[in-house]
Amino acid sequence: MPTPPETHPAVRLRAIGRRTAARLGWTTASYAIIGCIAGVLLVVSLIWWPLVLEYFAQWDWSRAVLLQIDWLLLFDFGVMFLLVMARASLRTDAPVLLVGLAGGTLVESWGTRTHLWTYYTHESPPLWILPAWPIATLAIDRLSAELLKRTERWSARVFDLAYWPIFLGFYGLLLNFVGPTLEQPFSALAVAVVLVLVFTPQDRRIEVLIFLAGSGLGYFLERWGTTRECWTYYTGQTPPLFAVLAHGMAAVGFWRATRFVRALRVPLGLRRMASASD
Repeated sequence: MPTPPETHPAVRLRAIGRRTAARLGWTTASYAIIGCIAGVLLVVSLIWWPLVLEYFAQWDWSRAVLLQIDWLLLFDFGVMFLLVMARASLRTDAPVLLVGLAGGTLVESWGTRTHLWTYYTHESPPLWILPAWPIATLAIDRLSAELLKRTERWSARVFDLAYWPIFLGFYGLLLNFVGPTLEQPFSALAVAVVLVLVFTPQDRRIEVLIFLAGSGLGYFLERWGTTRECWTYYTGQTPPLFAVLAHGMAAVGFWRATRFVRALRVPLGLRRMASASD
C-alpha cells in the first residue's frame, strides 16, 4: 500500500524544517546572508590554505577525531550562526555589516600597529581576521535586540544608574591598558574617540544592553583566541578584562555609526525621488 503524501518521510522532514526555521526566525534573507558569509570564509580558506593545512597538521589522526575538535570554536561559530540567521533583513543588516567591517579594520590596525596585541602570523593586521568583525557585529546586534525586548518593562532609571559606573569603569581600564602606547597617534585617537562616546550617550538603555551583549560574546571569542595563541596581548593574559569589555565598547561605537549611516540613506532617497519627478 503506497504511503500517503502527507506522511511520506521527505514531506514530514520538510515540514519539520519549516517549523524549525519559523521558530528560529529564519527568513529568505537569512539564507542569503549566511551564504555570503560562507562564501567569504571559503575564499579566506583558499587564499590562506597553508594556514589551514598547518592547523590540521597538528592533529594526531591516530586518535579519535571528536577528542581533537575545537569545541569552543564550534560553540562560538554556532552561537553567531544562530544569531545572524534570526530575523535577517538585507535592508537593515547591510549597514551593520559594512560598519562592522570598517570598524573592525580600524580596531585591528590600531591594536596590531601599537603592539597591544599580535597575531601568530605577525601581520598588522591579518586580512583573514577582518571578516570575523562584521559577523560578530551582526550577532551582537541580534543579541542586544533580544535583551532590549526582554527588558522593555524595566525602568529607565535602572539603565541611567548603570550607565556611568559601566562606561567610566571601562574608560579607566582603557587608560590603564593603553598607557604604554599613549604617545602614539593611534592610541591617542582611540582614547579621544571613546571619551566622546562615553560622555555623549544617545540612549542609555540601548547602549548599556549593547555593551553587555558585546562583552558577553567577546569573552568567548577572546577566550578562544588567546588560549589557542591565535593572538596574544602584551600583558599575556588569556584574556585581559579590558579586551573582553572592549568588544562591548566597540559594539556601542558601531551602533552609533550604523545609526548615522542609516540616517544618511533617508535624504539620499528623497533626493533620488525628487530628481526622478523632475
